[in-house]
Amino acid sequence: MKFILHLITLSLLSSALYANTVEALASDLNLIAGEKATVQWERIFSSPRHMKKYKIDYLSQETRNRLKRYLIEHAADSEQPMIPGL
Repeated sequence: MKFILHLITLSLLSSALYANTVEALASDLNLIAGEKATVQWERIFSSPRHMKKYKIDYLSQETRNRLKRYLIEHAADSEQPMIPGL
């Protein structure tokens, strides 16, 4: 069962990477930038346990960095927050 979940996750990740947009990747992972403040995103990306929870641990370091930058740039406490539902 766990193997199937990993395959589904990898499939979602590869489709997002194919589209080559960080926004699509965040959407596929159900990560909404404006749901958390900058410090919360920093904490998630610094914790292996949190990265595993959000399926970020499967990403390459470069992709993780791009995703982290996107989420922080649009965090709830940023100058350009991404507001859920808009």
